[in-house]
Amino acid sequence: MNNELFQKARSSYVAKDFESALAQFTDCLQDHEIALEPGEMGLLYHQIGNCLVKLHDPEEAIRAYTQAGFDKDYDSLGAVSYNLGMVYASQHDYEDAVEYFKKAIDDKSYPTPFKAYQAMGNALLKLGKSAEAGAAFRTAALDERNPDPTRALLNLGVCFMALNRPLDAVASYESALQFEMAPSTRNKLFANMGQAYVSAGKNEKAVRAFETSLADKTYVLNDAANVDYQRAVAAVASGVAEEAEPEQENDLSGLDVPADGMPLQDVDNSAQATTVMQAVDPSESGFFEQASANSENFAEWGQVAMKKKRRGGCLKAVIVLLVLVILAVGGTALVITQGLGFPSKEDVALDLMSNPSSEDVYASSLDATARQQIADTLVADTTATVKGDSVTMTTAKVYVEATAEGGSTVNYEIDLVRDGISWKVSGASFNFASQQ
Repeated sequence: MNNELFQKARSSYVAKDFESALAQFTDCLQDHEIALEPGEMGLLYHQIGNCLVKLHDPEEAIRAYTQAGFDKDYDSLGAVSYNLGMVYASQHDYEDAVEYFKKAIDDKSYPTPFKAYQAMGNALLKLGKSAEAGAAFRTAALDERNPDPTRALLNLGVCFMALNRPLDAVASYESALQFEMAPSTRNKLFANMGQAYVSAGKNEKAVRAFETSLADKTYVLNDAANVDYQRAVAAVASGVAEEAEPEQENDLSGLDVPADGMPLQDVDNSAQATTVMQAVDPSESGFFEQASANSENFAEWGQVAMKKKRRGGCLKAVIVLLVLVILAVGGTALVITQGLGFPSKEDVALDLMSNPSSEDVYASSLDATARQQIADTLVADTTATVKGDSVTMTTAKVYVEATAEGGSTVNYEIDLVRDGISWKVSGASFNFASQQ
């Protein structure tokens, strides 16, 4: 690669001259006098995609990132997948966005999976999949590498409200309070908590939460939150501190935040900037992952400026794991109806591929002969990948791609049956493209 031209393109990008940077990165890509080393094509297309995002050309950005993804020698493919997901989300194509966020998460070399989980949770909320979104936000909050778990916990509370579980939402908001956050975020959190308490019929606590959100006189409740506040005040004044039963209906749009749990933000400060559909702090410098430039002077994007204040690692683990338990306990019916499982059907299928002889993955209805027949069918592969699935309340099929010793690809259809809130293997067979 022409390093002199590449450095020039980098300088243009850092100077926010994105048109010049785009032209220079493109010239670098098309310079046939100096051959590209393995991985450099992916790096250049990644940079080109970033320039196109800044120039508000999402369709061309998608093409560039897709080209970057074809370079299997590039070492930042997880970041490319994340960027693709973000561009699709900005175009309201949340189904494709979720798929690329999953690809980012599946890339074991991707250093910030919590960002992909957070963004995937937002997209799933847009699709009305509150339970799956909650699982994604929970994972983002649990990730020790996440410098700001407050956002994930706030959004987890939004999911609990959508699932008509206001007291669980309160637990999530209380967990978020253990970490440092901007005053505006803290005020928003207490407003949300107030609405959750109103929904649970706990009016005195609701009034205290609302008044905390308004205490510094910088925050204004939206119409829905203000109605809940006045209602809680009236209930307390009339002597009704708590209702006997919580309300049965909760409207996600009635929370004091948009459906994704946090304010929407533009890519930059330009009046024409494209709105990015994600939960993001105002202090973040960009919504996408910057391509690695192999230089310590290259601008780092997507870093959260506000650092969380830990009050002890054990405290975080206890609080967030409490939220995990809340999500699981009392949610068995929801898990079953949504086709979820702990461990998931995908994890069980991959465990089977890693060790076909393991008795733990098989359904109890299978005898030793049946288990051995299944094991004999499979090629053991610890790097197998899930390519798709279909699911009902009691059965599931997971489509897995494995690599045989000679390097050939083998596709399997793994049959599973429900076992409590988990899944167990009931069968396996070869799967051919014509069958799908």
